Amino acid sequence: MNERGVRGWGLGVRLLIAVAAATCLTSSAQAQRKRVQANRYDDTFRKYSKRYFGPTFDWRKFKAQGLAESNLNPNAKSWVGARGIMQLMPSTYHEVRTKNPTMQQIDDPEWNIAAGIYYDRQLWRLWENDSVSVDRLPFTFASYNAGRLTILRAQYTARTHALDHRTWKSIETVAPRLKRWRHSETLDYVRRIEENFAKLDDRGRVRVDSTRRVK
Repeated sequence: MNERGVRGWGLGVRLLIAVAAATCLTSSAQAQRKRVQANRYDDTFRKYSKRYFGPTFDWRKFKAQGLAESNLNPNAKSWVGARGIMQLMPSTYHEVRTKNPTMQQIDDPEWNIAAGIYYDRQLWRLWENDSVSVDRLPFTFASYNAGRLTILRAQYTARTHALDHRTWKSIETVAPRLKRWRHSETLDYVRRIEENFAKLDDRGRVRVDSTRRVK
């Protein structure tokens, strides 16, 4: 290789190194932005979890729910019209707002989160006597997704098959037997909340190795 070829080869190597370095910096910056986005509403989740569930309740459960609903996207809108971080239907938000008149627009991230957690609280109370304590939250989240009447129908089916209708495992077992229920969506929803919760550290921050799965 002549001197010109050596210089050209060296220039190419340096260019490749520069491109690789820029790519690494870009990836690092993107990961950082995702972490910031995933953690930006922590204070709001913490605030309204404390208000509606008390100071000892783990607020990270609702952040995990928000991740399952919309990946914490305040502009999210589903094909059925659910809106915001907690994917509330306008009719549900109106119902919540009649009892909380200080809440403003559904698209405001704070009020969307507040209304979602308040609605969780309503469902949580309804399941106090109709579920075992360790499964009360899965029943709550499933009702948030599919409606309480749907889960009550599943409980009835569980009883007719001699299963303990108050356990979530029984609902998972009989779910395929129910008509007019997209059961796979609801069961997956509950599982994704638990998976999202496992990605959060003790402070509620999304772990670094989980950011690529949080859009």
